[in-house]
Amino acid sequence: MDFFNCCNTIADEVSICITPLIGTKEGDRIVRTGADNTPTKVIDEIAEVCILNLIAKYQLCARVVSEEAGVVTMPGKDGTIFLDPLDGTFNALAAIPFYALSIAYAENGVIKKAFVRDLAHKETFTADIGKGAYVNGIPIKVSDTKELSRSALCMYRRKSHHAQIAHLNQQIRRSRQFGASALEICYVAAGRLDGFVDIRGMLRVTDVAAGVLICKEAGGEATDWNGNPIFFPDAVSIENCLIATNKILHTEIISCIR
Repeated sequence: MDFFNCCNTIADEVSICITPLIGTKEGDRIVRTGADNTPTKVIDEIAEVCILNLIAKYQLCARVVSEEAGVVTMPGKDGTIFLDPLDGTFNALAAIPFYALSIAYAENGVIKKAFVRDLAHKETFTADIGKGAYVNGIPIKVSDTKELSRSALCMYRRKSHHAQIAHLNQQIRRSRQFGASALEICYVAAGRLDGFVDIRGMLRVTDVAAGVLICKEAGGEATDWNGNPIFFPDAVSIENCLIATNKILHTEIISCIR
């Protein structure tokens, strides 16, 4: 099977594994501290073990960088997969239907392929570098919104950033927080949102690697909050900010924040 067929199978299997744990106290039980220095819940561990076993079976890469396990050696010949087994764990455990599996494949530090499955609604977002972005096989494009006053953004901040976000919030039509960054960035790619703004400095490569490629392949832009090319090291303990937009509004959004 090719990469995306393997990812579809992996997503189907992990959905089966975690479904009995959605909205349960058992799924919420902490089993250890993950490589990202946050608590690993039962539901996270079961999802990750399921996925790592299948990645090894299909020999999709030489190593995996995963949110819970960190760097894991795999039997594939080359390439690195950046994996978030369950983006939106809080949502899943609260039975809020907005959580996802995120898989990004990289060679020589460049993300080449991206896969994000909305595990609650069975939507699948994909991108192959230079070949566009898709949802369930249908091409997607970012919005053509040109005025901030007509825009809808997902926005995340720390308390210390209240002034920056308050200023931006006054300029836009509406703001949202759905709680799963991989999916939210894909919503920008699909034109459902005009931008995703996270200036907390808490995002990791596993959170956004797939979404960023999907957004860019759909015609969008993704940078840090200074407008510089986004860079995430191959380590889940290092965090950053991210601004992902329909490209048209990108510079204006950054100007409002700064």
